[in-house]
Amino acid sequence: MNDSLHPKESLDFVYDFYVKMKKNKINLAYEGEITHQITKAFTSLTENNMNIDNDPNSVQKKVFHVMVECLQNISKHAENRHDIISSKDGRGIFLVSKDEDEYNITTGNVVKTKSVPDLKKMLENINNLDKEGLKNLYKQQMREGRLSPKGGAGLGFIDIARKTGEKLIYSFLEIDESNAFFVLTSTISREK
Repeated sequence: MNDSLHPKESLDFVYDFYVKMKKNKINLAYEGEITHQITKAFTSLTENNMNIDNDPNSVQKKVFHVMVECLQNISKHAENRHDIISSKDGRGIFLVSKDEDEYNITTGNVVKTKSVPDLKKMLENINNLDKEGLKNLYKQQMREGRLSPKGGAGLGFIDIARKTGEKLIYSFLEIDESNAFFVLTSTISREK
């Protein structure tokens, strides 16, 4: 069976997608493999947009830092799913949206269902900590370094929460018995 859209359906989809991007103030949307070159391109595009909008350097640095952490998370931790539109390791979705008050960086990637409880526990723990608690947890993880098989000990999530000063917004959507789609949104204030 051919899963491709009829040309008219394809055009309608593109327009609907455009309208939804405008409505949700999405400036950058990408689905695919995350590489170092992609990360550099995204930061360059975002830098140009922030310069046009005269965002302060402190805001720009936070946005870049969070972008890189989020992209590295996909690159390191996305699961291989051959039956979801020929997915590869390090593949996911990446969105940057902006309104008058804040930037939102949203990522999504496939994770193994068996890893969801530990991820939820880690994210809930991070969200329950204040600034000092995050600093202490970061130091503890650096010392103890309980690394996962793919590297990392939640340091990226902790670092994002520290840099943004905001709670991490996340969701796990069931794909099948073995896999879930992990969506993470980080918010950065456009004020200094």
